[in-house]
Amino acid sequence: MTKLRVLGTGSWGTALAQVAADNGVDVKMWGKSQSEVDDLNQHHRNSRFFNDTPVSDKITASTDIAVVKDADILLAAVPTLALEEVLKKAAAEIEHPVIVINVAKGFHPVTHERLSVVIKKIFPKEKCRAVVSLIGPSHAEEVIIRKLTVINAVSEDMEAAEYLQNLFSNSYFRIYRNDDVIGAEIGVALKNVMAIASGILEGIGQGDNARAALMTRGLAEMTRYGIAQGGKAETFLGLDGVGDLIVTCTSRHSRNFNAGYQIGLDNGAEKFLKENTKTVEGIYACKVVYEEAKKQHIEMPIVNEVYAVLYEGKKPGEAAIDLMNRSLKPEMNLHASAK
Repeated sequence: MTKLRVLGTGSWGTALAQVAADNGVDVKMWGKSQSEVDDLNQHHRNSRFFNDTPVSDKITASTDIAVVKDADILLAAVPTLALEEVLKKAAAEIEHPVIVINVAKGFHPVTHERLSVVIKKIFPKEKCRAVVSLIGPSHAEEVIIRKLTVINAVSEDMEAAEYLQNLFSNSYFRIYRNDDVIGAEIGVALKNVMAIASGILEGIGQGDNARAALMTRGLAEMTRYGIAQGGKAETFLGLDGVGDLIVTCTSRHSRNFNAGYQIGLDNGAEKFLKENTKTVEGIYACKVVYEEAKKQHIEMPIVNEVYAVLYEGKKPGEAAIDLMNRSLKPEMNLHASAK
């Protein structure tokens, strides 16, 4: 029986653990929180994230990182900021080569590298068969109750991607595969920035017209940036582009949308950034993309305005008006230069 070991007892790690358990995989989870581990083992719940929703009783959990020792597949479901530290500890325990699955959507906060690049640097080659990202339009709150969901297995190793495609797919959870690692990882990270912008629009009282414009122009920015980094334009029309953009820009399940919504209501980011205790990946991704786009002279007006709101104290309403008052131009402009 295939042994899947999940790093992190958060919402997405728990949801994917249940998908695998439903498919007959041997699943064990590692987490730092004793209360979450006890909840999973004793009550078959993860109440912090899913209230009273039952979780498969085939899943066990532990606070001992040695639980990963016999893994065939290691699924990293921890926030981007914690990924490096946790994977180093896990790598020290692994006994034989594993497929490492990444599900985080972001960039390294210091080096600005994509997460698959970070993982390959952390994990010794002799212990890593392949790195695959399971990413796409998905909310854990729906997967845990087995609502229909479709995502991608993204990797340079198509054999590993196909293996995971078969391992995880079932009647409610379907996986496609994609070898455009650059485009896919950039798409799912950048859409979080657009989701913050979408939430801000909602918070300042704008409507469907504004959101439609935001998502369309946001997709143009995502594509422009992705092409400049070496990604394929068609990836941004798929699950890891427009698909993930739709789900995060329109759903109250999205932490990034909710962050933007609160910032819009407050007419500024200061209070939210001071009081927030949850991981909002788009806040960090925005800084990375803003800095990289500036260096590479890539036109990213929405990212620039979200950055100004998050990091420079700009009022959300002013940011929206400044976007509307930009110089007029043709719609399609996906090249990399900021003309």
